[in-house]
This record gives sequence, structure tokens and C-alpha cells, in this order.
Amino acid sequence: MKHFMMTTATALILGTTAYGEAHMAAFPEMTFDATQNLNASELIGKRVYVSEAEMDKDMTVSEGGEKEWDDIGEINEIVLNRNGEVASVIVGVGGLAGIGEKDVAIDMSQLQFVTEEGDDADDYFLVVNASVAAVGDAPAYESNARNMDENMDEEAAMKKDKDAQNDVAVNDEPRADIMAPTVERDGYQPVVSNDLTAEDLTGARVYGVNDEDVGEISELILTDDGKVEKAVIDVGGFLGIGEKPVAVEMGELTIIRNDAGDDLRVYIDSTEESLEGRAEYEG
Repeated sequence: MKHFMMTTATALILGTTAYGEAHMAAFPEMTFDATQNLNASELIGKRVYVSEAEMDKDMTVSEGGEKEWDDIGEINEIVLNRNGEVASVIVGVGGLAGIGEKDVAIDMSQLQFVTEEGDDADDYFLVVNASVAAVGDAPAYESNARNMDENMDEEAAMKKDKDAQNDVAVNDEPRADIMAPTVERDGYQPVVSNDLTAEDLTGARVYGVNDEDVGEISELILTDDGKVEKAVIDVGGFLGIGEKPVAVEMGELTIIRNDAGDDLRVYIDSTEESLEGRAEYEG
């Protein structure tokens, strides 16, 4: 029995060791060696050159030798296969400052690492044995994930445009849902807009319900029979520069005047920010 227990214990220890070694295989000891290793992140943004001259493996180039090659663009992405191997690098070629360029895939096996003579091992050029014409004729790289993102961006843009159109439509319609605020101020009495002239209202300051200044009436919009239908309020800006005119229904406004008749105040149940969010009036 003792012999059996010792045998079982030995098997258990050996089995546990093998189990541990199997699960540690994914975590090898590694020391980065610039002559043999490369961080993939270093390739992003790296320039890629083409040369029609044949190149040998481990070749070097003299100082300034890269001027004999054609710079076709920079690496934008690295594509791996499901085995973890780098399949291709995606290079943005053509265009100007990234505008009008197309992405092309270059097989990783065709990418040569060329060091400059006397340089450090981690300083290199990326060169492909090809012609500029071949680069121009290369098929554009298509990514399903990128297409999905672009479609999502397009849908979001369309939704934004639709929302903006809806906002404009709502803002251009009579705002019957917004009522004039109730304002009580000592020494001031309500005034009916029909009792006021355009001169009285033009230039009048407009206030929110908390007496904050939100803008100024710049003009009045009349109906065909001469009645005041809307007031245009200039909001935002600084010293008259950058103001945005928005039209509001007269029914949204409460107008009061002091007993002396020399001070007219206009109130609206809205903030400067919310008024700036309305559609711009284009008279």
C-alpha cells in the first residue's frame, strides 16, 4: 500500500509539473534584440520606397542612397493572418497630404529591410522591388471592417442631416408650444405689441426669465395686413460681430414698459444657448 501511495504521489508530481509546463508555454522568456526583432507599432507611419533594381537579402545602402528610390507613401495598417503571421502591410499611396490617396496591400515577404552603411541595426529603410507604374496599377485595399465603419459613419451623417432638417422645420414653424413668460417687475406694466411701433421694438434688449440678457431685436416681420408676426433677435457674437439672427413668434414674448415710459423690456422663456440652437433667419 505504501509503495502504491508513493507511486501515485510521484505520478501526481510529474503530472502537475507537465501540466504547469504546458500552460507556461505561452509565456516564453524573451529579450528584445534590434537585429532580429521589430515592434509592429514601429512600422506604422514608416515610409515605403520602390526600386526597380534587384536587391539582395541583408543588403545595405550608402548614405543618401535612398534618393535613388521612389517614395510611394507610408504604412497605415498591418494585417495578420489567423496564424499570427504578418500577411501584408497597407500603404497609403498617391494623393497630397493624405488627400486623394488610396491604400494598397504589399505582401510582407516582398518588403526588404535595407540598412544604411555604418548605421545602427535598428535604423532601416523599407523597399519593394517594383516600379512606380505598378504601384499606380495596384488594386485598392478593401477592408470589410472599414466599409462597415464608413457605412456607419454615413448613416450617422444622414441621421444628423435629417435631425438638422427636422430642427429647421420646427424652428421655421410657429412656436405655439412656447408660451410667453409671466413677468412681474415693480414700476412696469405689460404692453400689447399692437400698441407699439416698430421704432419702439427695434433695438430693444431681450431678457430671459432670470433677467439674463439673451439678445436684441433687430427687425420685425409683418403680415400682409401690416400686423407684427415675428421678431428677429440677434443672439451671440461680440460687439455686433458674429451674431446669429433668429425669428421668434410674438406670442413667445412678454413686453413690459416702466411707468415713465422711457424703458421697454422684452422677455422670452429661453436662454441664449437655446436661441442659438434655432434655425438662422435669412431675410
